[in-house]
Amino acid sequence: MIALVQRAHHAHVDVDGETVGQIARGVLILLGVRDGDSETEALWLAKKVAKLRLFPDPAAPDQRPSHASLLEIGGEALVVSQFTLYADTHKGNRPSYVHAARPEHAEPLYRVFCDALS
Repeated sequence: MIALVQRAHHAHVDVDGETVGQIARGVLILLGVRDGDSETEALWLAKKVAKLRLFPDPAAPDQRPSHASLLEIGGEALVVSQFTLYADTHKGNRPSYVHAARPEHAEPLYRVFCDALS
């Protein structure tokens, strides 16, 4: 399982012109589930993301490096399932997604990750 995490002041996802998810301050996460991943990886990664020190300390916002986690700032998370994170581009010009989990395996783990992150 892999998560691409980006700090955000706000973020939203639109599908066919309709907003299906949005957050204020927090993180936008592109989540890739690999064939063979389990709940163990989903729970571990959710805990890791929640504790990443990505934000300035509210008491000293100009201080670097960052000292506050998503939990500490009370931030939000917008998680987007993204199988393309497991694209293999070593051969040819057409990406292969053989390592990405099939939807019937990935979706339950996506939900476990999101629930744990909540």
